[in-house]
Amino acid sequence: MLKNFKVSFFLAHKSIRRGSIGTVILTVTIMSLIFMNLIFLPSIVSGIGETMNIMIIDYTYSNIVIEPKEDNLYINNVASIKKKINSLPGVVGTSARYMTGATYTYKDNFVGGAVRSINPVDEVAVTKIQTELIEGEYLSEADTDEILLGIDLAGTEGKEAEEADLGGVRVGDKIKVTFSNGAIKEYRVKGIFKTKAFTVDSAAFITEKEMESVLGLDNKASEILVKISRRGSEEEYRKKFMELGISEDIKTWKDKSAGLVGNVISSFSLITFISTIISLVMAVVVIFIIIYINTVNKRRQIGILKAIGIDQWAIIHSYVIQALFYCFSGIILGAFLLYFLISYMTANPITFPMGELKPVVEQQLIIQSIISLIAASFIAGLIPSWKTARENILKSIWG
Repeated sequence: MLKNFKVSFFLAHKSIRRGSIGTVILTVTIMSLIFMNLIFLPSIVSGIGETMNIMIIDYTYSNIVIEPKEDNLYINNVASIKKKINSLPGVVGTSARYMTGATYTYKDNFVGGAVRSINPVDEVAVTKIQTELIEGEYLSEADTDEILLGIDLAGTEGKEAEEADLGGVRVGDKIKVTFSNGAIKEYRVKGIFKTKAFTVDSAAFITEKEMESVLGLDNKASEILVKISRRGSEEEYRKKFMELGISEDIKTWKDKSAGLVGNVISSFSLITFISTIISLVMAVVVIFIIIYINTVNKRRQIGILKAIGIDQWAIIHSYVIQALFYCFSGIILGAFLLYFLISYMTANPITFPMGELKPVVEQQLIIQSIISLIAASFIAGLIPSWKTARENILKSIWG
């Protein structure tokens, strides 16, 4: 067997060396592009998912959201719950929020929605909304007559969403807010932010102190956002919160965003699957054609080799080795090209409506792509060589 493999490598080596250099280069180049496509498109899809996840954590839900028990409108004893949570190692911060329905009025524009309250000091540790101000200033704890608006609600130039807005509110303008309990108050716009998270950019924030005075509440909340130091350990902390006696509904950011992110990724995954199948078919076709033409042109040589005693499988293996040579050469070249492309896009991310997109290459994807391409090349090299090598010796020699 070892002798046959040595013969196979010898025949493959001579065939490649004596073949057309242009054909070798072109085949390797095509295989490298196929390998790149197997990894690049899925990495873009993973990058989209990661961008959405970051937006959800940084601007919408943080890592964990605590909500009222079923049939309850608010969480009670918020101060006690926050104290328990903040005592745990790894908890970066907590922020309690009120949320209620509201109608915003500016000149002749009316927009319905929800208004949220924040404690500005607590919120800074939990979300990054304060870093995305495009006009004005962030709220302070003492503010009672000022409001923070998302760009899509304000209608300022640069908004992403097409929904109704207030027609171009600017910092310093005053808007009326009609709360769900019937209270009507006028607020000065203190700042406008743009996070690119559409659920946040259509929102408005006032201070916790102001919301409690409007609703007549104290030490309650519609939700408590919790920021932890290590993403991926949300389930571990959920269990810890329950052990602390917190009986409210505890959800992770994945629970809250499963439908949105899942639908987007599922749609892109179908495209990725189709692209992967097409790439592998292309690899099979390219290698099959190269090996098939090679064997057809060397039928007489194959017949002579069999006549002098060379084992049929040694000849077949020689062509399989050629196919794998093109495959591995393409993978190596493709890996270098992919490295430079990914490095460039990481340094210069694509700007999407949801944020900056950077490719995310997973080790499992690389391994899967290499194995798939090797398998496709093996099959594409085996079939035509097996078909030719098994022909009768005299038929092969006489053509």
